[in-house]
Amino acid sequence: MAVPVAFFALFFAYPVAAIVGRGLKAGGVWQFGRFGEVLSRPDIGDVLWFTLWQALASTALTLLIALPGAYVFARFDFPGKQLLRAVVTVPFVLPTVVVGTAFLALLGRGGFLDELWGVRLDTTVWAILLAHVFFNYAVVVRTVGGLWSQLDPRQEEAARVLGAGRFAAFRRVTLPALGPAVAAAALMVFLFTFTSFGVVQILGGPGFSTLEVEIYRQTAQLLDLPTAAVLTLVQFVAVGAVLAVHAWTVRRRETALKLVDPAQTARRPRGAGQWALLGGVLLTVLLLIVLPLAVLVERSLDVSGGHGLAYYRALASAETNSGTFLVAPIEAIGNSLRYALVATLIALLVGGLAAAALTRKAGRLVRGFDALLMLPLGVSAVTVGFGFLITLDEPPLDLRTSWILVPLAQALVGVPFVVRTMLPVLRAVDGRLREAAAVLGASPLRAWREVDLPLVRRALLVAAGFAFAVSLGEFGATVFIARPDNPTLPVAVARLLGRSGELNYGQAMALSTILMLVCAVSLLLLERIRADRSGEF
Repeated sequence: MAVPVAFFALFFAYPVAAIVGRGLKAGGVWQFGRFGEVLSRPDIGDVLWFTLWQALASTALTLLIALPGAYVFARFDFPGKQLLRAVVTVPFVLPTVVVGTAFLALLGRGGFLDELWGVRLDTTVWAILLAHVFFNYAVVVRTVGGLWSQLDPRQEEAARVLGAGRFAAFRRVTLPALGPAVAAAALMVFLFTFTSFGVVQILGGPGFSTLEVEIYRQTAQLLDLPTAAVLTLVQFVAVGAVLAVHAWTVRRRETALKLVDPAQTARRPRGAGQWALLGGVLLTVLLLIVLPLAVLVERSLDVSGGHGLAYYRALASAETNSGTFLVAPIEAIGNSLRYALVATLIALLVGGLAAAALTRKAGRLVRGFDALLMLPLGVSAVTVGFGFLITLDEPPLDLRTSWILVPLAQALVGVPFVVRTMLPVLRAVDGRLREAAAVLGASPLRAWREVDLPLVRRALLVAAGFAFAVSLGEFGATVFIARPDNPTLPVAVARLLGRSGELNYGQAMALSTILMLVCAVSLLLLERIRADRSGEF
C-alpha cells in the first residue's frame, strides 16, 4: 500500500486541500460560516437536487440498456465482435464538448430527429440522459462482461438440471457472482454522471446545472472561490458516502468463484430468442454509439461546396493556426499518445499494487482505502487542475514546466479503473490455491506471480485499455497544465471549438475524428492480445 498511499497523498489530497483552503480561509482564519450561506441559497439547492436525481436516472438507464450488451459480449461469439467491442469503448475517450456538439446535431434544431419527425430534445433532460448512456455504455459492458465471460456456465446449468427455471437459475447462481462487478460498474457510472460537466453545459442549456458546472462557473466566470470551495467539499462528502455504501455492499457479496477460459463460454447464438437479443444489442449500438460518431466524421469532411480533406490538411499548418497554437495542431496526436502510454504505466503500477493489497482483507484501514481510491472520479477536475498549479510550483516538486505533470494528472483518473477492473477478479481467486502454493514452498511474491497473475492477466489487459482510453480523453485537469507548445488532443479540440470560424470548427471535428480512430485502433489491438492458455481456466 505504500506506493498507492504516497501517490494519492502527494498528487491528489495535497492539491485539493490546498485549493479548498484558499477558498475558505481569509486572513489565516477558516470561514466555516460560508457553508450555511451557500447551501441555504435556493439556486444552489436546485443544483444539488438536479445533480443527484439525474445521476441516479442516468445510472439506472445505463444499466438497463448496457447489461444485455454485457451478456452478448460475454456469452456470444459472432463476426466482428472484437471490432464492435472497441467501437463501444471509443465514446469514453472523446472530449465532452465534442460529444455534446454531436448530440446537439442529432437532437437539436436542424438535427436528425428534427428533420425526420420534427422532434427536438435539446435543452431537455432526455438529451442529457442519452448522452450519459453513450459515454458509459462501455463501462458496464467491459466491467461486467469481463467477469461474466469467465464464469463457469455449468454452475447455472446444474441449477437448471436440479429443477430451477432459467430466470431462477440466473437470479440465484449468476447474479450473486456478478454482484461485485455490477456494483463496481454502477459506481463508476454514477460518479461520472454525478460530476458531469460538458454534456450538461452544452445539451442542458441554462436550465440545467450540475455541481461540476456550478463549480466551474463560480471559479472561472464569477471568481467566487469560497462558493466553489464549499461546493467542492459537498461533492467530496457525497461521493465519499456513496463509496462507503458501495464498499460495504461489495464486502457482503465477496465469494470465491470458479473462473474459466472466456473462449469456452462464448458460442454462436441459438434459437430465435438469442438471435433477437443479439440483433437488439447491435441495433442499440448502431443508434446510440455509431450514429453520433458518424456525425463527427461527416462534419470533419463537410467543407464548403461538398466533402473533402481540407480540414485535415489544415491541421499540419502552423501558419494557419498561429493565433491558436504555437505548433501545428497535428502534433497533439503524438503528444497524446506519449502522455497516455506513460499515464497507463503509472496507473497499472499504482492501481495493481492497490488492488493486490485490497485483496488481502487487512482490516478497516485497507477497506477504507478501497473507497478513497475512487475519489478522483468524484472530485471536480477544475479543482484538481488548479490545485496542481498552486502546489507543484516549488522545489523539490516544481513540476510546472515538466512533461510528467500531464501523465500524473491523467493517471489519477486511470487508477480507479485499474482497481475496479482487477479487484472483482482478484477477489474471486480461490485463496486455497495460494495456500497450496505456500505449502509447496513458494514465497508470497512467487505465489502471487504463479497463481494470481495468470488468472487476472485478461483483467489486467482490460484495465490497461481503460487507463489508456481515459488518459487519451482526459480534459478537465489537463487543460490547465498542458503546455502551449505540447497540447493534447482534447485540449487542442477545445481551443479550436472556442474560436469562431468555419475552419476552426472543421479542424476540431477532424481532430476529434483522429482521436476516435486512434482509440479504436488501440483498443482493437488490445482485444487481439490473448493471454497464454496455461494462465486461464
